[in-house]
Amino acid sequence: MITKVSKNETRKKRHARVRSKLTGTAERPRLNVFRSNKHIYAQLIDDANGVTLVSASTLDKDLSADSSSSTGAAEKVGELVAKRAVEKGVENVVFDRGGYLYHGRIKALADAARAAGLKF
Repeated sequence: MITKVSKNETRKKRHARVRSKLTGTAERPRLNVFRSNKHIYAQLIDDANGVTLVSASTLDKDLSADSSSSTGAAEKVGELVAKRAVEKGVENVVFDRGGYLYHGRIKALADAARAAGLKF
């Protein structure tokens, strides 16, 4: 019998595969991205200590975007998370795309974070 597997279940499998090889440290935290239909979230995580160092999302008060589900909003989140990371003294990160394809909002966030000073 054929069973349907949802896109999110497939993404979670991809993310688990990537996470088995990727970890964040205090010197080089993991830049994790989560994308929902309406918003995008990014956070820097130190997996060794289990601590979130910096976070940003389209729900932040500092962010003023016309649409929270556009590539423009993702760019602003990338700039904001990079700015907050540089303020904390973090420049090198490991990019964790969360099982999403490196395209669209994910790519826009990553490019904006690179332009704002993060290296990955």
